[in-house]
Amino acid sequence: MDYKGEFRLGNRQYRYPLTVTDQKSGYLLGCEALEGMRTGPAQEAFLEVFREYGLPSAIRSDNGSPFASTGRMGLSKLAVWLMRLGVELERIVPGHPEQNGRHERMHLTLKQDTTRPAGNNFLQQQKKSDVFRKVFNEERPHEALAKKTPISVYQRSERQLPDELEPLQYPLHDHTRPIAKNGCLHLLGVGLIYIGAALAGENVGLR
Repeated sequence: MDYKGEFRLGNRQYRYPLTVTDQKSGYLLGCEALEGMRTGPAQEAFLEVFREYGLPSAIRSDNGSPFASTGRMGLSKLAVWLMRLGVELERIVPGHPEQNGRHERMHLTLKQDTTRPAGNNFLQQQKKSDVFRKVFNEERPHEALAKKTPISVYQRSERQLPDELEPLQYPLHDHTRPIAKNGCLHLLGVGLIYIGAALAGENVGLR
C-alpha cells in the first residue's frame, strides 16, 4: 500500500492516489484519488478492498503517515486497526523505495496514464483511475508474469473481513486496562502513563 504523491486537478484542487496491489500477481486492488493522507478516508478505502477481495496475511508499506508514525513502535491508528484484523505489518527500510519496486513501477505508469493531463474535478479523476485499473489488471501484459495479465494470475484471499472487532483480552496477563482518548493509561498509585495515541480506545495487557 502506498500513496502516489500529490497532483493538481484542473480545478486546482490536490489529490493523493492511494493504491493497493497484490504482491504475487501485481493485481491493482484499489486506486482511490483521496483529498489527503488522513486515517479515516484511507481506512474506508481499505474496507472497500477487503470486502471485495478478502483480508491479506500481510501488508507492506513505507514508514510515512498514515501507515506508520514516530510514536511507540512506529504505530499509527491505521496500523493498529490492521493488526486488530490479523494483518501482519511489513515496512520497508526508510529511504529504500526499491523494496517496493513493482509497486513503484506501477505508480510511474499510473502517473503517465492518469495525470497527464489530470481530470478537471474529482469525479473525472476517479473515472481515469478506474479505467486505468481495468486496463492494468485485465488488458496489459506484464513482463514479470511472462506476458500474462494480473487478473489471470490473481487469487482472492479466503480470509473474510469480520463484521466487528471484539475487545482485546489478555487472559495470561495480570491486568487488562483500556487506553484513554488522550493515549494515557491510568494506574492506581502511579497515575497517568502515556502509552500512545495510536492505541487510544484499545485494551492493553499488563504484567
